[in-house]
Amino acid sequence: MGVRLMVVDDHRLLAEALASALKLRGHRVLAAAAPAAGAAELVISRAPEVCLLGTATPAEPGMFDPVVKIKRDRPQVAVVVLGPVPNPRGIAAAFASGASGYVRHDERIEGVERAIMKARAGEAAVAPQLLQAAFSELLNPAAQPDDEGQRLLQMLTPREVEVLVRVADGEDTRLIAAGMGIAPSTARTHVQRVLMKLGVGSRLEAAALAARTGLLERAERPASAYANHATAHEGPGMTTGPEPPR
Repeated sequence: MGVRLMVVDDHRLLAEALASALKLRGHRVLAAAAPAAGAAELVISRAPEVCLLGTATPAEPGMFDPVVKIKRDRPQVAVVVLGPVPNPRGIAAAFASGASGYVRHDERIEGVERAIMKARAGEAAVAPQLLQAAFSELLNPAAQPDDEGQRLLQMLTPREVEVLVRVADGEDTRLIAAGMGIAPSTARTHVQRVLMKLGVGSRLEAAALAARTGLLERAERPASAYANHATAHEGPGMTTGPEPPR
């Protein structure tokens, strides 16, 4: 039986794509939202069985305050966190706040669905490989992982970084061109170069990779992108489906 759920993530493209995939698998998605703020209030007002809540920085203080508020006002809602590869503190913080699970942003839809079903059943939903990685880091604290986000960022020119930020914010070619003051054909070329350098085949994959590695948090967001992002998220921030590819 399908699950009544919500997908909440600041990256609209990811939220809509995940919501669409879950709908195709028989789940009832109440909303796919990308609010800059107010995520907890949105979930509380809709009261789904499960909420998939995206975060880019799971170890940052206060990052899971929305989870605390949701569980306080709607304790029956199971919250599954969507985030990058976490360190042990990130996983611990998610569960300490009341989350029922933790799933990587780039997890296959089958893995996301398994986490949703386990969370609805009241079970802890976290992939064994994530726990294994967390324990490995705890046992080997001196071993520092490569900073993949910084490495990828260094591969891109400043203009390509701006394009990637805009792609992650859900802007299509027309909006990217208008925001950067360039021709649509030039914007399309920049997008293709970004995809090629990151080694991905679509804008969705580029956005997922940027979110998973923390690349966007290291990038300097252009002022115009802030404005576009805020405008796109005015109101309740709900959408019904993904924007058609361009």
